[in-house]
Amino acid sequence: MNTKVGLISLGCAKNLVDSEHMLARLRQAGCEIVDDMNEAEVGIINTCGFIESAKAEAIETILETAQCKQGKMQGLVVTGCLAQRYREEIERDLPEVDVICGTGSYEDIVEAVEAASRKEKRAYFGPMDGADLEGDRERLTPGYTAYFKIAEGCSNTCAYCIIPKLRGKYRSRGYDALLEEARALSDAGVKELIVIAQDITKYGIDLYGKRRLPELLRELCKMDFTWIRLHYLYPDQITEELIDVIAEEDKIVKYLDIPLQHVSKRILRAMRRPGDRDSLTALINKLRERIPGVVLRTSLIVGLPGETEEEFTELCEFLQDVRIERAGVFEFSPEEGTPAAEMPDQIDDETKENRRLIVEELQSGVIDEYNLSRVHEEMDVLCEGYDDDAQLYYGRTYADSVEVDGKVWFASETPCGAGEFVRVRIDDSLGADLSGVRVGG
Repeated sequence: MNTKVGLISLGCAKNLVDSEHMLARLRQAGCEIVDDMNEAEVGIINTCGFIESAKAEAIETILETAQCKQGKMQGLVVTGCLAQRYREEIERDLPEVDVICGTGSYEDIVEAVEAASRKEKRAYFGPMDGADLEGDRERLTPGYTAYFKIAEGCSNTCAYCIIPKLRGKYRSRGYDALLEEARALSDAGVKELIVIAQDITKYGIDLYGKRRLPELLRELCKMDFTWIRLHYLYPDQITEELIDVIAEEDKIVKYLDIPLQHVSKRILRAMRRPGDRDSLTALINKLRERIPGVVLRTSLIVGLPGETEEEFTELCEFLQDVRIERAGVFEFSPEEGTPAAEMPDQIDDETKENRRLIVEELQSGVIDEYNLSRVHEEMDVLCEGYDDDAQLYYGRTYADSVEVDGKVWFASETPCGAGEFVRVRIDDSLGADLSGVRVGG
């Protein structure tokens, strides 16, 4: 099959890895992968369907891409979470889509593309829990950075979250298969390995009856990576052993993404999550004591049904007290099929927006405070490129993950290649970003 195929990957890094697996299968089948959808004979949209804004983006992308059918494109395939969640609606309301693949059928992508190239209407929906977790990848990230998905799905039952219904139960990948893939990534020159899953702290429990993340991380640290970054660690699952590994292994960057969502005990229970303000404060204090220099990122939801002004104030006071360096703040989205969508006392959109803006303003001050604390320091920066307009190089420190955090802009008398680690003296804070000068080069 020599079909020209274009692919757009939406949503999270886990979805991106799925896209990489699909591209590898298509390449092995003889397809030509093209970057320009106007040149594609078959287009693939790997969608996100997590919250309302993601759904809107996916539908807009599908409709925009379908316009390519006026040219060379013969068929359009839609895969991913939106396809899994809204198969009937897509078949009924989006005639532009020819083939639909659910999250349990990525291995059918070659057959799906063949069908789309013949302008057939087809659907592939295998069991989510039976999806193949292994296989080659054609990476879409820069050569120096790679995502490393160690598990699929989620067995948590958070009241606001639709992911278990879109991705199935939590399924760890085999330990030996992970090590084999990691060695291949290391041999390929990857310097930043980003360990991902919906909850990496549970890795191994379903397969081996015990947590094997600490053991896995020790092995990864023996390989030729410079940075190993961790996304996401659930707060109630962070063990003493895991803290020790993070603290002791130099290659594990001291940046931890821990989704808290809230701190009010009543709101957390309504979310079907454990913990409270005291336990979460204690965890943060412990991490900062045991892991010097650790930078924390979290995600927060405001406006869950029934959230009172007092409970929102408690969240704000917590954030002012603990001063988490990085935070993404989201308004509660009532997703159909979730318990939270059916809760009484739904909060109006204006109140949710105001609460989000208040937290963002509060966090803006925390980010400014953190960035100013870095001025005059020398930091290792992973160079990502050069900006012709600014006439500066840019990159990230250990405290900045891909796409979600700020950058460091820096001058250098000698050329810096993308993927090169350089030493930069931080001279100024630029809102979410930093600026400085390369030291010794």
